Amino acid sequence: MQAVEIRKNRFIGAGHPAYIIAEIGINHNGSLDLAKQLISEAAKAGCDAVKFQKRTPELCVPKDQWEKQRDTPWGRMSYIDYKRKTEFGQAEYTAIDDYCRALGIDWFASCWDEPSVDFMEQFAPVMYKMASASLTDKPLLDRVRATGRPLMLSTGMSTIDEINQAVKWVGLDKLMIAHSTSSYPCPPAELNLRMVPVLQGMFPDTPIGYSGHETGLATTVAAVTIGASFVERHFTLDRAMWGSDHAASVEPGGMAKLVRDIRDVEEGLGDGVKRVYDSELEPRARLRRELTPNQE
Repeated sequence: MQAVEIRKNRFIGAGHPAYIIAEIGINHNGSLDLAKQLISEAAKAGCDAVKFQKRTPELCVPKDQWEKQRDTPWGRMSYIDYKRKTEFGQAEYTAIDDYCRALGIDWFASCWDEPSVDFMEQFAPVMYKMASASLTDKPLLDRVRATGRPLMLSTGMSTIDEINQAVKWVGLDKLMIAHSTSSYPCPPAELNLRMVPVLQGMFPDTPIGYSGHETGLATTVAAVTIGASFVERHFTLDRAMWGSDHAASVEPGGMAKLVRDIRDVEEGLGDGVKRVYDSELEPRARLRRELTPNQE
């Protein structure tokens, strides 16, 4: 497997610690203060990065949905006004960039349209994430690829043929692929974690990871155990908060536990070389029977 360098001395791939992403997405609910709290908690938990989502509402919301009314924390409003309300712009992302740099945590975004990619380029993100819904969006894939930055493809709601076509379209250079199931929250029976080694077999030179939407933590740890080079989980301060993604998100205490357990698993996996450790010498001497030459 070819590791992908996302910044100086940090690689994603075999032989490197799993890259752990706290997906803030739209869980900031349009509040910069809430976004900063989420970034701070992700950094405290030991995450490598936080990820946001960037859209141009006028391009991403179907026009027949614009005037549909929706109940929101700001009252009842049209769907397009709601999407505008929750979208960060120049001032917010400049503050986010400064805050992440101060805390020493990476950040990047899933861009849902070409102008959003152009907007994000000013911040020189460590990579771009292509959401599962965008896997077949060739113009958007082209715009992201034109930046020359690493690309993470998410494969939820996609067939094997669609995955192969997307990989053929973007090429393998600086590419990472995330297994995912796009249901929120996702029941364990539909996680299909064995797709991680399947994708490794299909793309042996490409780091394979896992983007999870389940409610528990054990299955994400298991994904690392079977070879995921990176993991991503939605992140919230409170799963009961208003918004579509909070219920399928991990709270700060859970994220800290997830990071701890992944690091413990990585350390515990070892190198596969059998040895007798110094800590075993005393119990070995105390517990093994001494055999006579005739008994050996």
